[in-house]
Amino acid sequence: MAEISQGGGGGKKDGKVRSKKASTKIDMTPMVDLAFLLLTFFMLTTTFNKPQTMEITMPEKVKKDDVQTEVNEKKVLTVILGDDDKVYWYKGITDPEIKLTNFSQDGIRKVLLQENAVTEKMIVLIKPGKDSRYKNVVDILDEMNITDMQRYAIVKITSVDEDLVKESNL
Repeated sequence: MAEISQGGGGGKKDGKVRSKKASTKIDMTPMVDLAFLLLTFFMLTTTFNKPQTMEITMPEKVKKDDVQTEVNEKKVLTVILGDDDKVYWYKGITDPEIKLTNFSQDGIRKVLLQENAVTEKMIVLIKPGKDSRYKNVVDILDEMNITDMQRYAIVKITSVDEDLVKESNL
């Protein structure tokens, strides 16, 4: 706790009487104990950040007997992930006109929202290129979640798509 030490002090000097000075010494042990108890309490009672995950439903493997569903090509939007965070996209399958955008709010998000408003039950095909990064795939999946796309798939990029990107010079 606290102690008051009695030391010498007030003698008669020059005929004046001085009061004794009392010095205090504070024992800090209980305060340190309390600090560690509080620290332990708050560490044990706090909730740590839980990792955020996005739920992705993957399709079942195709069997030989299964018939694949045919899709109207006007309802297909293809997104190709390129290098340097570039996003190439085109609508339809035959005779595509490829366009370039990025991951900004006025980029692919705007394209997805506009095309989804025009096309009912649109399907988005996501094709990561050889030079794209994992971050780009995560970003496009986030955009699918933000724009509330119901039908999308990650598929392998074809040589036709690679040629379209090379020829586009965008």
